[in-house]
Amino acid sequence: MTTAALAYPTSQINRDFRIKVNGVTEDGTKVNVLVGVSGLIRYFGVEFANKFLKRAYADINHDNTTCKLRRGIKVTFYSK
Repeated sequence: MTTAALAYPTSQINRDFRIKVNGVTEDGTKVNVLVGVSGLIRYFGVEFANKFLKRAYADINHDNTTCKLRRGIKVTFYSK
């Protein structure tokens, strides 16, 4: 069994971004909270986290980058 690793170090991600999760989770609870890297992985897993981070770092010169999922959850990366 292979475990996936993050593409960027956790300290670098937390230094560069504030990460906000907003929407309705699978069990029906509403979420509107700032999370760190561990919270991002808890909500979405490592594969989606890497996909979101790649997109956020490609667009780092803008104020924020929003990633929307079909299930109604948004992840916003705010540049520091």
